[in-house]
Amino acid sequence: MTTTFDRIGAMLLHDHHVPAERLVPEALLDDLGIDSLATVELLWSVEETFHVKLPTDADGLHTLGDVARCVDALLARRTDGSASGRHAA
Repeated sequence: MTTTFDRIGAMLLHDHHVPAERLVPEALLDDLGIDSLATVELLWSVEETFHVKLPTDADGLHTLGDVARCVDALLARRTDGSASGRHAA
């Protein structure tokens, strides 16, 4: 099973040519050799890929692990909300 972290890592490999050995959860986005514009592009790609809306204040998203955990939390909330909606019908 592919994890959120794996999918984000694949995006970085493909779109930004970040070496696979550097793709660890504690890797700082700034240290991966992508500039601020590329970081914004990455976050937009993450939103498109996972169909989520990341917080506009991305101050808490410093590492790859931060981004993956944020996406997982947003997906869990959406799933919980969908499940609650189904039970209410």
